[in-house]
Amino acid sequence: MDFIKTTEKESNYNHLEKMSVQQLLTSINKEDKTVPLAVEKAVPQIESLIDQAVLKLKNGGRIFYLGAGTSGRLGIVDASECPPTFGVPHDLVIGLIAGGDIAIREAVEFAEDSKTQGWKDLQKHNITENDIVIGIAASGTTPYVIHALKICNDHKITTGCITCNKDSPLSQAAQFPIEVIVGPEFVTGSSRMKAGTAQKLVLNMITTTVMIQLGKVKGNKMVDMQLSNNKLVDRGIKMIMSELNISRTEAQSLLEHYKNVRASIEAYTNGNKENK
Repeated sequence: MDFIKTTEKESNYNHLEKMSVQQLLTSINKEDKTVPLAVEKAVPQIESLIDQAVLKLKNGGRIFYLGAGTSGRLGIVDASECPPTFGVPHDLVIGLIAGGDIAIREAVEFAEDSKTQGWKDLQKHNITENDIVIGIAASGTTPYVIHALKICNDHKITTGCITCNKDSPLSQAAQFPIEVIVGPEFVTGSSRMKAGTAQKLVLNMITTTVMIQLGKVKGNKMVDMQLSNNKLVDRGIKMIMSELNISRTEAQSLLEHYKNVRASIEAYTNGNKENK
């Protein structure tokens, strides 16, 4: 099957250095507007992968994101936001990057070219058939990711991927591929731009939808969020006030006692029922 790496194609724009700031911004924004439309076309693929992820997590499994460079960093960002947003353990969604933690801030030369390290990194977390591994690579050609997914398949571990090229080697390796075809980048080959935006949008969709399916959202509120700063404490108080139709003082007292929005709401509701 022919594989065309559209993320590496020549930009639709040229002589960028001759453009004014306004022209640059307008052109970048014009390209960015095409990304949500590309994501929309991939919704059926995203749904299929999410169905698998929900099934795994409901049965005690975990989500692993595996990537290199920008793709790896995006996976780590998404994974790291799950505990504070949804109150889940830090090891429920895990982001791994080629080159290890130092690669989060600095490029590690040739780390993405390893055909063995991706699986080794997964093994450090005692990966099992209960888990799901999602490889992230804009190009769809990153050896660190591709070969890890192939080994996962051999071990009957469910695999998915997020890529921005159609019929890439990564898509062929993944059981549940997501292909968001964004086309050429504004700066030729700079896949941190449209491809990176597309990956972030898909990651948002995956974890948000999975956590809602797991019951981590009530109505439209993050009732299990960690109260890790004053802003979030204030948000928690307002959630309780709105849900229970009580005063700020009452809501604050509940939150100080139960340390959790959901627990506060349930305790108050159950208490009212008992008094009736």
